[in-house]
Amino acid sequence: MKNQILSIINADSGDISNNISTLKPLLSGMNTVDIAEIFEELDKEKIIRLFRILPKDIASEVFAYADSDEQQYIIEALTDTEIGEIMSKLFVDDAVDFIEEMPANVVGRVLQNVNSEKRKLINQILQYPDDSAGSIMTTEYVGLREDATVQEAFDTIRNTGLNKETIYTCYVISWDRVLLGVVTAKSLMLARPDERIGDIMKTYPVFAHTTDDQEAVANMFQRYGFLAMPVVDKEQRLVGIITVDDIVEVIVEESTEDIEKMGALAPSDEPYLKTSIRQLARNRIIWLMVLMLSATITAGIISSFEEGLAVLPILVAFIPMLMDTGGNAGAQSSTLIIRGMAVGEIRLRDIFRVVWREIRVGTLCGLALGLVNLVRIYLMHGRDIMLSVTVTLSLFCTILIAKTVGGLLPLFAKRLKIDPAIMAAPVITTIVDAASLIVFFSIAKLLLGL
Repeated sequence: MKNQILSIINADSGDISNNISTLKPLLSGMNTVDIAEIFEELDKEKIIRLFRILPKDIASEVFAYADSDEQQYIIEALTDTEIGEIMSKLFVDDAVDFIEEMPANVVGRVLQNVNSEKRKLINQILQYPDDSAGSIMTTEYVGLREDATVQEAFDTIRNTGLNKETIYTCYVISWDRVLLGVVTAKSLMLARPDERIGDIMKTYPVFAHTTDDQEAVANMFQRYGFLAMPVVDKEQRLVGIITVDDIVEVIVEESTEDIEKMGALAPSDEPYLKTSIRQLARNRIIWLMVLMLSATITAGIISSFEEGLAVLPILVAFIPMLMDTGGNAGAQSSTLIIRGMAVGEIRLRDIFRVVWREIRVGTLCGLALGLVNLVRIYLMHGRDIMLSVTVTLSLFCTILIAKTVGGLLPLFAKRLKIDPAIMAAPVITTIVDAASLIVFFSIAKLLLGL
């Protein structure tokens, strides 16, 4: 369908007006996400023309899924009345996401054409801290009274449900909006029409506070398998809900941020192809500078054993192997621990269990790699058993240290309220490099008499 529409749009030199009667039925039957993806293949003028012929009942939804650049093209081309119509149909959370991405002149024009009630809700959500539950929630939910009947609840849903983010979970609130419970669409459909909502609702609902971190909320969604979660203020009053589609976006954002930090990059909110070359370089230079300067530690260690290396220069050949193996071993452990902490499998109280497990894993890995290394060096370097034992023992100790450090550092970071992702491969490699050199030269001094 997508390719068919693109071929129609690009026919007749891209003059969409000649094919409106053909395009409209096709667009009406398409998923709004797929329509938004078509915008990515078009230039600015064609995006605006295609948006204008969209059926009004899906235009705002397509707009919500469009890229921020495409949204700006559309808003700048619309009249004030059209902007008001689009914004009135957007859910509040989608409107907030859109406004946060727009330049000040566009934001000013949009807010001028939003009704006062919606403008108040948008401004309220914009005041919550970034990355908090309040900043990603929507205020469009179905609220029910506990003394209402099931039949009355269905009437409420029919009258207001069209403009709500979801109707599959409804929230029972008191006269002063305190959250009392939740009731699902399934419960309503299976109940008798004359039953009271208070009798079928689930009490003690799981909820988030407006100031809770969005990553913690994402973990709650994963734990409980929710499609939506209520958000309350300090007085336990229901102020909004978070739906699973917003949480998916949070998970993508948090995962991207962790991956960037683990790769020694400063996190960026912009997609790679839309980030300027200067910004890309700035995001990388800081960590590259830190890691480059930290390498002076390893240089200092090597310099301090310069006399020993002059006596037995062959030792230099094994330094890259020890450092690389140690860095890789530490990176493996840190990656698993960071991932376990991110999904809630590992907590600070598990620190001793983590250390004990990594010691045992390091021992097994060290023995396996050490045995192969012992045979390799013995056969390839003049059958020198002392040299083989020295390098093998150094490798074993390096792997053991690397596994332990790789498991511990993310937990220490969490204890210090630092993002554990920072303690990933680049940082651990730097630490393990220094440790492996100290171990190697110390053992060489002891066994080879340097």
